[in-house]
Amino acid sequence: MSDSVLRDRSKEFAKQIVILCRMIKQEHRESVLTKQLLRSGTSIGANIHEAQYAQGTKDFISKFEISLKEVYETEYWLELLFETGYMDEQTYKPIQNSCGAIRRMLISTIRTIKEKNH
Repeated sequence: MSDSVLRDRSKEFAKQIVILCRMIKQEHRESVLTKQLLRSGTSIGANIHEAQYAQGTKDFISKFEISLKEVYETEYWLELLFETGYMDEQTYKPIQNSCGAIRRMLISTIRTIKEKNH
C-alpha cells in the first residue's frame, strides 16, 4: 500500500470529520464530544503526513502507530455520537466505514514495514 494513498485517504477523512463536527455543533449544539472527535479524527492524517519526514524507520513506524491509536479513538467517538443520537445511521455508517478502511491500511502498512526490517 502506497503511503501516498493512505495520506490522501486520511486527509479526505479529516475533511469529512470537520464537516460532520460542524453539522453536529449546528444541529445539536454539542461541543464536548465533537471536540474530541475533531481532535482525534484530524490527528490521524496529521501523523501520517508527518511520517513522511520521519528520522528513520523506527520514527516512521511510531508515527503510523500513533495514527492507529487515533483511529481507534475516533471509532469510539463516532460510535458514542451515533449511539447517543447525535447522528443517524445514514451519516454514521459511511464515515465509520472510511475510518475502518484507514485502520486496516495502517495495520497492513505497519506489519509490512516491521516484517521488512526484522
